[in-house]
Amino acid sequence: MVDVRKGQYPGRLDRAAFRRRYLERFVDPAFDGERDAIDRLEAIAYDAYCRGRKAPLTRPAGPGFADPSYELSEDWRASRAAVLSAAERHAAPDGPVRVLVIVGSSRNDGTCPGEMSKTYRLVEVAMDAIAADGGAADRLDLSRLVSEPLLHIHPCKACVSTAMPLCHWPCSCYPNHATGQTGDAMAEIYPLWVAAHGVLIVAPVYWGEAPSPLKLMMDRLVCADGGNPDPTTTQGKDAARAKALELDGWSYPKHLAGRAFGLIVHGDVSGASALRTSLHDWLTWMGLVPSGALGEIERYVGYFEPYATSHQALDRDRAIQEEARNAGRAVVRAARAVREGVLRQPDAALTPPRKK
Repeated sequence: MVDVRKGQYPGRLDRAAFRRRYLERFVDPAFDGERDAIDRLEAIAYDAYCRGRKAPLTRPAGPGFADPSYELSEDWRASRAAVLSAAERHAAPDGPVRVLVIVGSSRNDGTCPGEMSKTYRLVEVAMDAIAADGGAADRLDLSRLVSEPLLHIHPCKACVSTAMPLCHWPCSCYPNHATGQTGDAMAEIYPLWVAAHGVLIVAPVYWGEAPSPLKLMMDRLVCADGGNPDPTTTQGKDAARAKALELDGWSYPKHLAGRAFGLIVHGDVSGASALRTSLHDWLTWMGLVPSGALGEIERYVGYFEPYATSHQALDRDRAIQEEARNAGRAVVRAARAVREGVLRQPDAALTPPRKK
C-alpha cells in the first residue's frame, strides 16, 4: 500500500514576512529611486509564491516520454538537453580523454579571505600533469559560489527518500521561480560530470568535513545514482505515483558509473583521512572506478604551523606537489584505460541483492 506522510510543513509565509525577506536585497540606498517599481515586483513575486508557480514556462513533453502531453518545465528540458549532449561527447571514440578537476575549497582572493586557496594551487599542478600526459582537463571551481553574485547550489530536498523515481535525472527541483530559488549552478555542473572520462576532486578539510560548496554538489548528485530520467512518469512531483513506481520495481540506474576518479585531500591539523575515505566511499557507491594508490592522497600542509604562512609551507613541500601531479597522471591513465576497455570495474557484471 502506498503511504504518503504529511504534517511537517509549517505553511506559507504571510505577506509581511515575505515582503521583509524580499526587500533585504534592496537595502542599498542606490535603489531608492525605484522603490515603487520594487513594490510592484514584490507583489508579483508574492503572487507567484502563493500560487506555487515553480515552473512558469512549460510545454508538452512530446515524443520519447511516458506521457507526451505532460507539461514539462523549459528549465528542466534545457538541463536534460545539456546532459544528453555531454553524454554524446563522453561516448565519442575520438578526441582527448577528459578529466573534470574540481576545486573543492570555498576560498579565493576575490572575496573575504583576500587570498587564493592552496587547493587551487594543487589543482593547477595536477592539471599541468594531466595535459602533459595527453589528457584535457575541465576545471570546476566551486569557490565561484562565494565570489559570484546570484550563483548557488541549492540544497538537496531528499526527494529520493520519498521514492527513488521522484528524484529526477537531472534534478528538477530547481530553479523554483515561486520561491526565488534560481541561479542554480548544478545546471552547468551535471554536464561536466557526464562529459568527463575521469574526475579528480581536490579539497581541503573544513572542521573535519567537506567544505560547504563541495558537500552541496555531492548531495545534488544523488540523482545520478538511481535517478528518474522521465519526470512525466511521476507527473512532476507526485509522491504517491513515485512510490508506486518504486514498489513495482525500479532499476536504480547509475548514470555516472564507469568513470575513473582520484582524490587530493589536504588539511593542516586533522581530518584528511576521514574526508578522503568519505569521498572515496561516495564515488565508489556511484560506480566510479578508483585510479590506484597514487590516485588518492591525504596530506597536511604546514602541520600545526601558523595559517599565515601556509602558502610558504606549500612552496616548500615539493613532495605533495609531485604527489598532486601523480594523482592527475593516475586519473588520466585510468580514464584512458577505461575508455579503451582495458580497465573495467571488477564487479560490473554482478547483480547486487539489494537494489538501492
